[in-house]
Amino acid sequence: MRILVVNVNTTTSMTDSIVAAARAAASPGTEIVGLTPTFGADSCEGNVDSYLAAVGVLDVVSKHPEPFDAVVQAGFGEHGREGLQEFLDVPVVDITEAAAIIASLLGHKFGVVTTLDRTVPLIEDRLMLAGLDRRCAAVVASGLGVLELEEDPERTLATIVAKAKEIVAMRGVEVICLGCGGMAGLDEAVAQATGAPIVDGVASAVALAESLVRMNLTTSKVRTYAPQRRKSLSGWPLP
Repeated sequence: MRILVVNVNTTTSMTDSIVAAARAAASPGTEIVGLTPTFGADSCEGNVDSYLAAVGVLDVVSKHPEPFDAVVQAGFGEHGREGLQEFLDVPVVDITEAAAIIASLLGHKFGVVTTLDRTVPLIEDRLMLAGLDRRCAAVVASGLGVLELEEDPERTLATIVAKAKEIVAMRGVEVICLGCGGMAGLDEAVAQATGAPIVDGVASAVALAESLVRMNLTTSKVRTYAPQRRKSLSGWPLP
């Protein structure tokens, strides 16, 4: 089985971290291939970044030369999953929805700790669109930018733990989702510090993607994600 794990930003060091977490979660025999868009923002922290990422992800996936069995879109709250589902015949799993689905199996209410406050509405909207918002008690910002997550690992961990403890104590949260692909791999340390189950979206998405492939299931093409109608597309695919 080969799964493409696509970073939504253009920072290759973050792609490397995401891929490492994906490989740690994958079953023996599953090949994880990391992809980085060739254009877009170096970190996704708003609507413009997110819409650029949606096109960048579609572009890099469409040009991948080898066959693959599933795609994981590794951006928390980002746009683009629907386009990939329409474009591809293989399963597509977004880490936001994957984390929320897994978290919903582990407790009555889950919470999300993410990066900047401006990204909170994007995550709330993604959860609402997926019908997962009713199980979410809180989406809170750590105040750290995406690229800051890699600068000082100790500070990053301490900040995320503090926010996680806060929403467990104050918001009735029983399970925490790490709300950024750049937080991949921090789940065990945050769990030890908080005592709550911590859900990593990258690991969750890989596990769900593997399950869909093994069950021989993929996106329905009956209506919503039916193949794109043939038409003239100006400037696409990109050179």
